[in-house]
Amino acid sequence: MTYMPFDANESRPIRDIAYEQLKHAIISGDIPAGSRIVETAYADKLHISRTPLREALRKLERDGLVEYVLHRGVVVRAFTIHDIDEILTIRNAMMMLILPSIVENVTPEAIEKLKSILAEMDVAQERADAEALAPLNRTFHSTMEHLSDKRRILSVIDSQEEYIIRFAAVSIASIVRRSNAHQEHHEMVKFLEERDLEGLKELMHRHLEESKATCLAAVSQNRIK
Repeated sequence: MTYMPFDANESRPIRDIAYEQLKHAIISGDIPAGSRIVETAYADKLHISRTPLREALRKLERDGLVEYVLHRGVVVRAFTIHDIDEILTIRNAMMMLILPSIVENVTPEAIEKLKSILAEMDVAQERADAEALAPLNRTFHSTMEHLSDKRRILSVIDSQEEYIIRFAAVSIASIVRRSNAHQEHHEMVKFLEERDLEGLKELMHRHLEESKATCLAAVSQNRIK
């Protein structure tokens, strides 16, 4: 992994920037599960002192991404099925909470943007192109999510984004085969156009729970690598 140099004009604390870079590297698999994070080595890689690095590592430990192991030091934890289930459960619950705000704030322009994304998804689905469909799927859901004005809830959803992207990469081939999942995206837009909150709630709950089940089944078979 190439670590981004620290910008002298960056206003955020160095520990926060180090935390974000290490979090991304762990979630993406650039730093694999079981790897030791040696303070001196990573402080040199990030061009920072060991104090902000230690603070970043403590935050990663609270996230459950690293753990302190006797005689080994800081080690990257492997994702468990329980971890993945919990992360997806949080995301799904937060999504359901913001649906009323999404319906209230949707505009004709937003509908057209969602339809434009769907048109690209249609092509990827027709071609069974999982590599193209995965980012489009996240763009569709993220665009819908950010119609909400519930900023605190959105910050929780956004904090899970990297996890969701990685887990989706494992399960997207199964999602491509589940063609009704893609059709549900069209139905979501229809409910938004009609401002049918109850219809959207019922559909979204089913869609999210089935997507979670698909992801967990795929991970159980393939494991996160």
